Amino acid sequence: MPAVDASSEDAVVLRELARRIDAAQDRFGRALSWLMLAMVLVVFGDVVMRYALNRTYVFTQELEWYLFATAYLLGGGYVMLWDEHIRVDIVYSRLRPRTRAWINFVLFWIFFYPSALLVVVTAWPFFRNSLAVMEGSPDPGGIPARWALKGVIIAAFVIMIIQGVSQTIKNYYWARGWEEPERRGEAH
Repeated sequence: MPAVDASSEDAVVLRELARRIDAAQDRFGRALSWLMLAMVLVVFGDVVMRYALNRTYVFTQELEWYLFATAYLLGGGYVMLWDEHIRVDIVYSRLRPRTRAWINFVLFWIFFYPSALLVVVTAWPFFRNSLAVMEGSPDPGGIPARWALKGVIIAAFVIMIIQGVSQTIKNYYWARGWEEPERRGEAH
């Protein structure tokens, strides 16, 4: 079996795939940030209505948490791209970059992919059943599309799995010494 190196056709194709996933994820994450502005405006409008006009609507309150949940869930892949997720490390930060890359590469296969796929597989029946009955809010005047929020859970984890593919490829490249790890924490 021939040795695989960074210049082999397969390795080049994989690295290009990771670059394309990263570029798409970056564009998607930046576009998603506008959802946060929408949420702030909805919350602001709700506060004004509540305190200035002594009125509030169930639809507006539900819209606040729909927007927050959507932004939070769909932003997971963008957070992975920039390696900004919360990590409690006592030993990890002291390791060499190539060692960290090997650890990341292995742990993606052991923990990330199985758990992300488990969420997609177990969420699917809830989404399917919710969509079949066009589930909406149980509260009068609420959002009539609770099924859509359940669908966002699946979409978010599929997006994270796709970004996980990119992260796995990059960590393999870094672990093998084919590339230097990206400098993280810089302005993006």
